[in-house]
Amino acid sequence: MEGIDENGGVFDFIGERAGPAETFPKMKYVVLLVIMGLIWAGAGRFHDFNAQPAPRAVFITITGKKIALEGLRGKPVIVTFWATDCPACIEEIPYWVALYRQFHDRGLELIAVSMYYDPPSHVVGMAQARRLPYDVALDLAGEQARAFGNVELIPTTFVIDPAGRIVERIIGAVDPDHLTSLIEKLLEK
Repeated sequence: MEGIDENGGVFDFIGERAGPAETFPKMKYVVLLVIMGLIWAGAGRFHDFNAQPAPRAVFITITGKKIALEGLRGKPVIVTFWATDCPACIEEIPYWVALYRQFHDRGLELIAVSMYYDPPSHVVGMAQARRLPYDVALDLAGEQARAFGNVELIPTTFVIDPAGRIVERIIGAVDPDHLTSLIEKLLEK
């Protein structure tokens, strides 16, 4: 523990005088430990039992297809925001492909929305090179990111239940086991 004496000096946890050079590094470690703890505890995951309605979004895919979220009612939907220059986003692609192939025949829809700053040619090139089986949409003006609460950090994933409510928002990489289990539960309803 640190304290301050009557002259404004800082003392460390064993009562010895600690100067600013010694105090600052200790604070960095405390802050780092707190941040690591929040990440480990799943601070990026948000589950709301009072789920909010999904926005009335209409996506335009790289093939020109229009997808209205309202038209997907009755199905669980995953909307994931990503970019071709995001390493965590790219690492998730094999999982998204496997999840889509596992559950699409049972009703799951998956829409990968590229961020407004991602060049469309990069998005199309990656979707073709990776042979993505799910819909890939462009968000050229950032409208979809704003509609989903001003998405800025990627990957950010939203899980929408068959009633059209956002039941989970995940900032950062997804937990495949958790998400697979959640999709199974939503498909049972």
